Amino acid sequence: MRGSGMELVLEADALGKRYGSSWALRDCALRLPAGRVAALVGPNGAGKSTLLHLAVGLLRPDAGAVRVFDQAPYGNTKLLAEIGFVAQDTPLYRDLTAEELVTLGGKLNRRWDAALVRHRLAQLGIPPGKPVGTLSGGQRAQVALALALAKRPRLLLLLDEPVASLDPLARREFMQSLMGSVAESGTTVLLSSHILGDLERVCDYLIVLHSAEVKLAGPVEDLLDGHRQLMGPRTADDRSIAGVAAVVRASHTDRQSTLLVRTDGDPIDPSWTVRDVDLEDLILAYLTDGGPTRASHEEWGVPA
Repeated sequence: MRGSGMELVLEADALGKRYGSSWALRDCALRLPAGRVAALVGPNGAGKSTLLHLAVGLLRPDAGAVRVFDQAPYGNTKLLAEIGFVAQDTPLYRDLTAEELVTLGGKLNRRWDAALVRHRLAQLGIPPGKPVGTLSGGQRAQVALALALAKRPRLLLLLDEPVASLDPLARREFMQSLMGSVAESGTTVLLSSHILGDLERVCDYLIVLHSAEVKLAGPVEDLLDGHRQLMGPRTADDRSIAGVAAVVRASHTDRQSTLLVRTDGDPIDPSWTVRDVDLEDLILAYLTDGGPTRASHEEWGVPA
């Protein structure tokens, strides 16, 4: 990938993190190109938080390696200037006001856009002089998100809860603001979310985590183009269909089989009715069954 001339923001090779005898993340391999808005999707306990904490250097890997902008993040204070991170509990100094946090951010960050965060919070009607601990959960999330954007990071990592805690209108406005910032600055975003509607609107790259492993990763357009839903008469053998590289999910009635498959580029057996899939179909298929029945995702080789 380095030799291709493509800039990679985040790389993981056989990455693993263990808590006691349990692996929170195991044998994780992924490449996130620069300039993407990537969705990180998986059930609770899949390893999403662990992956992001490894990426910002809050955790040290127990196996393999993770690199951000071609540097190991653990203990790398210089690299932190390039990363914005909003964690699950939107950590803020609760006794400080929003204005004091803006001033503090200017002292701690070499590339700080105080005008951006003040304008953003004024738009939202968040009082600058109240301790943030007295604000509502949604308002605190907005403060944390605005501070992260004011850092003008090259990589912005967002965990689910801060965005999910916003009401639908505020969430849409934040997403629009986020996309504007990305278009202006070229920031790469990795967003962990359970809200699939948000992901469909803004994300052009998808990473699916299940059972501590990456099950699917690649540009959304390519992934959708490489999967189809097939419907046909009930079959006992869904493993050898022309044009199909792997069956991701299968369901059957007495008379009909419905398959979500990865295609191999060849024409699909015309005895099957073929339909396109959307992002929700794709994500739920990989999360429900945890992956295809054969031909692993590494073998598929989705282009980035």
